Amino acid sequence: MQTATLKQSPKPSSDTTAPATIHANTVMAVSQARCVIQPFKHWLFKDLLPPAVYHDIIALPIEPASIPDTYGKRDSHNDVRRFFSPSMQERYPVMRTVADIFQSDPVVRAIEKLCGVSFKESYLRIEYCQDKDGFWLEPHMDIKEKYITLQIYLNTASDAATLGTDLYDKDKKPFSAAPSLLGDGMAFLPREPASWHGFEKRPIADTRRSLIINYVTDDWRSRHELSFPDQKIS
Repeated sequence: MQTATLKQSPKPSSDTTAPATIHANTVMAVSQARCVIQPFKHWLFKDLLPPAVYHDIIALPIEPASIPDTYGKRDSHNDVRRFFSPSMQERYPVMRTVADIFQSDPVVRAIEKLCGVSFKESYLRIEYCQDKDGFWLEPHMDIKEKYITLQIYLNTASDAATLGTDLYDKDKKPFSAAPSLLGDGMAFLPREPASWHGFEKRPIADTRRSLIINYVTDDWRSRHELSFPDQKIS
């Protein structure tokens, strides 16, 4: 079984930023999102989080797991996936900072307003993805237990602009790819018809880093993946 290495985290450089200011900036970034209709309805963001937070996450002493083949699915290696769980937040304060942002009422309301969906009674789930060369995802649609999928890219290598999620048309043919530079983001509603997406296998020079943020239904079984398993979105 492959394991990811965890070490003690340095104190995040973003801890001097007032939470209210961070939340307000995230709300503003949400309001400036660009809606794209094709190949299915989705939204493109920029800098939902402060730059210091991006760099603190990239600097986390969490080594990417060595995975010979994903077989086109993230759940093929569930044992080495990393979530912003309560224990991880305690170990790494920057994870708590991010979880607090997306649990906060102003940010939740802003995303709900943008997408026309309610997250009431849902739970926050945040995954830190570190994909190495050889990674790929088959075209798929997210399960309906996810109200929304929001991905924030943390790419800084020379190929950073080429690592966005691939979007497919209703016939599962490649249509476009999400912007994937540091701070770029994309969101869509899994209940949107034919929301096919994936990642065509292509070279990854260093590590494809991103955060995947979901608000999930009350019957989500993997409670260890939730940021606040005892606290619903109100």
